Amino acid sequence: MNGMIYVLGAIAVYLIGMLAIGVAYSKNNNSEDFFLGGRRLGPVVTAMSTEASDMSAYLLMGVPGLAMFCGVAEASWTAIGLAAGTYLNWLIVARRLRRYSAATGAITVPDFLARRFRDKSRIIETVGALVIIIFFVPYTASGFAACGKLFNSLFGFDYMKAMLLSAAVIVAYCALGGFMAASVTSLIQSIVMTAALVIVLFFGIKTAGGWGAVVENARAVPGYLSLAASTDILSGSAGRYTPLMVVSTLAWGLGYFGMPHILLHFMAVRDENGLKVSRRVGSIWCVVSLGVAVVIGIVGFGMASRGAIAMPATESEAENLVVRSAALIASHGVFPAVVGGLILAGILAATMSTADAQLLAAASGVTQNLLLDVFGVKLSDKKNMLVARLTVVGVAVLGAIFASDPGSSIFRVVSFAWAGFGATFGPVMLLALFWKRCTRQGAIAGMIAGAGMIFVWKYLVAPLGGVFAIYELLPSFVISALVIVLVSLCTAAPSEEICAEFDAVRE
Repeated sequence: MNGMIYVLGAIAVYLIGMLAIGVAYSKNNNSEDFFLGGRRLGPVVTAMSTEASDMSAYLLMGVPGLAMFCGVAEASWTAIGLAAGTYLNWLIVARRLRRYSAATGAITVPDFLARRFRDKSRIIETVGALVIIIFFVPYTASGFAACGKLFNSLFGFDYMKAMLLSAAVIVAYCALGGFMAASVTSLIQSIVMTAALVIVLFFGIKTAGGWGAVVENARAVPGYLSLAASTDILSGSAGRYTPLMVVSTLAWGLGYFGMPHILLHFMAVRDENGLKVSRRVGSIWCVVSLGVAVVIGIVGFGMASRGAIAMPATESEAENLVVRSAALIASHGVFPAVVGGLILAGILAATMSTADAQLLAAASGVTQNLLLDVFGVKLSDKKNMLVARLTVVGVAVLGAIFASDPGSSIFRVVSFAWAGFGATFGPVMLLALFWKRCTRQGAIAGMIAGAGMIFVWKYLVAPLGGVFAIYELLPSFVISALVIVLVSLCTAAPSEEICAEFDAVRE
C-alpha cells in the first residue's frame, strides 16, 4: 500500500505540473493566440507536440494490447502505415499548408478550405465543423476512458469518478492556456511517454525471463510472430492475414492528411524553414515509439505465459498491459514505485496530449467556423475567448458521456474516428494544396461523400464479409477523392483570383 502512495504522489506531481503550464499560458489576446499560439511554435516543439498529439492512448495501451492479444500482424502493419503516413504528411503537406494558411489568414482547417475555395455559402465550414464535432467526441472519449481504466484497474478507484477527474484536469489546462499550453505540455508528455516505453520494455523482458524466453513463448503460438497470420491466443490457433487486409491496415497512414489536430500544428509553426528539422525529429520518434509499443505487446505475452501477470481474456483487458507492468514495478520499493508512477503518467501523457489538441480543434470548429463565420455572431475578443473555453468544456462533457462504458476497446474507437477524419478532410486537403483545378463544388461533394461513406462501409458494406471486410478508411478515402475530381471537372474552373493565389503559394 505504501508503494501505491508513492505512485499516486508521482502522478499528482505530474498533473499539477500540467495545470501550472495552463495557468502560465492563460493570457491569450485573441482567437489566433488561443487556437494557433500566434503561429510561433519552434521546430522541436512543433515536432514533438505534433507527434504526442497524434499518439493517443493507443500508443501505450491500444497497440501493445493488440499485439499481445492478436499477434504482431495487425499491430505491425498499423504501425508501418502510421509511420509512413507521418513522414509523408510532414514531407508534402506541412510546408504548403503553413504557407497557404498564412496567406489566406485561416486559423482552422475548415476555415482554410473555405478561404481556399472562396466559399461564401459557408457549406464547407458547416460540414467541416459538424464532422469535427461528430468524430472528435468519441475520439476524445477514448482518451478519457483510458484514464478511467488506468485508475480503476490499478488502484480500484471507481471508473466513472477517475475518468471524470482526469477529464477535468485536461479541460482545465486546455481551456486556460489554449494552443500554447497544449503544445508545451505535449512536448513534456512526449518525453514522459518515451521514458515509460523504455522502462516497461526492459522491465518486461527481464520479468519474462529474458529475450530468448520472450521469443520462445511467442513462437509456441501458431502465427504469433508472422506478419501474414492473425492469432487467437486463447485457442492457440491462427488465421490468414491476407494481402487485402495488409493494404487495408496500411491505410491508417492515409488518415494523417485529414487530422485537424495534427494539421493545426503545421499551421502554427513559426517558420516554415524549420519544418525540415521537425520532420526528421517527428518521424524518427514516431517510428521508434510505435516499434517499441509492438515489441512490448510481445513481451507482455511472455510475461503472462510465465505467470507474472494474468493472461487477458479480451482485447480490452490486454490494453491494461502497461498498467499491470507499472504495478509490478511499484511493488519493489520506494524508488520503483516512483518509476511506476512515471509509467502511469506516461499513459496519462499519451491520453492528455491528444485529448487537449482534439478539444481545441473541436472548439475552433464550433466557435470560429459555426458561430462566427456561418451564423455571423459578432463577439469581442474577450467574449470570443469565453465562448471558446466554454466550448472546450461542452465537448469534454459529451466525451465523458461517451466514455461511460469501461468495456469499450480504445483501439477500435480510435480507428473509427481516425477513418472519419481521414476520409472527410484527407482527399480535399491534398487536392486543395496541389491541384489548381479543384473547385468549391468538388470540395463540398468530396467531404460529404467521405464522411457519409465511413458509416455506410462500416455498418452496411463491411458486415458482408470477404473482400468487403476491410478498414473503412481505404474505400472511403478513394471514393471521396474520385468524387472531388469528377465534380471539379464537371463544374466551372476556379476564378483567376484563386488560381493566382495558388500559383503564388506554390512558388
